[in-house]
Amino acid sequence: MKKILSWGFVAFLIYFMAFRPDGAAQLFKGIGAALVAIFQGFGDFLTGLMS
Repeated sequence: MKKILSWGFVAFLIYFMAFRPDGAAQLFKGIGAALVAIFQGFGDFLTGLMS
């Protein structure tokens, strides 16, 4: 079941990027921005612990 869902997700991503490239770009930009914010917050937390 997990393998089927994984392949379905990959197929959806390919379809999404092929037919909605602007939407896909915005989605990946948002994911990237969220990851940067998470790691920046983690870095700020560690900096706060050290000082």
